This record gives sequence, structure tokens and C-alpha cells, in this order.
Amino acid sequence: MIGLAIAVAWLGFVLHNVADLPGQTLLSAETLYPSLVYVVLIGVLRWSAWPLFGWAVLNGVGGGVLSVLPLPFLPFDPVQSFHHYSFHIIYTATQIPLAVLAFRRARSPQAL
Repeated sequence: MIGLAIAVAWLGFVLHNVADLPGQTLLSAETLYPSLVYVVLIGVLRWSAWPLFGWAVLNGVGGGVLSVLPLPFLPFDPVQSFHHYSFHIIYTATQIPLAVLAFRRARSPQAL
């Protein structure tokens, strides 16, 4: 079950990057390096699910919510459009199952 949640979270992240950021591909740094983090966290999962939980929360809150806001400390001015917001909604929503399952697994490793 957690494997499916990881795949859904990664797909939401990739969909956001490829569809919403101009010129992105799977091999672009903004997509490739976070994808490698997913791979590393899958390897760490046999010892602890806390890093995976943190990654899901970071993606959901940081990438899905905060990065869409026109905050003065961000190095870019996000586009304020329905198209842009819709991909951030998808991005955030796809992180929730992973955050929930990783949290449950971290609290009780034998539960999942």
C-alpha cells in the first residue's frame, strides 16, 4: 500500500513539474534530483518511515501550498492563474496519502 502511495506522490510531483513549469522533462534538475530523493527514501524505509513522512509533508506544504503564494522571500513570482493553482491542488492532494501512510508506518512499523 505504501508503494502505491509513493508512486502517486511522485506522479503528482512530476505532473506538476512537466505540465506547469516551462521546458521541464524527467531529466531536468528540478524533477530528477527530487526523484532520486524518493529512491533513497524507499531504501531507507526498511529502517524508518519518518524521512518519507517528512518528504511528503515538505512536498505537500512547501511545494504544493507555499510555493504557489506570492511571498517576498521566494526567488520567483508564481503565475496567479487557474491553470497554475489547479496543478498545485493536484500536487498537494497526491502527497496526502503518502504522508498519512508514512506517518502510520513510522508510529507502528508492523501496521503496514
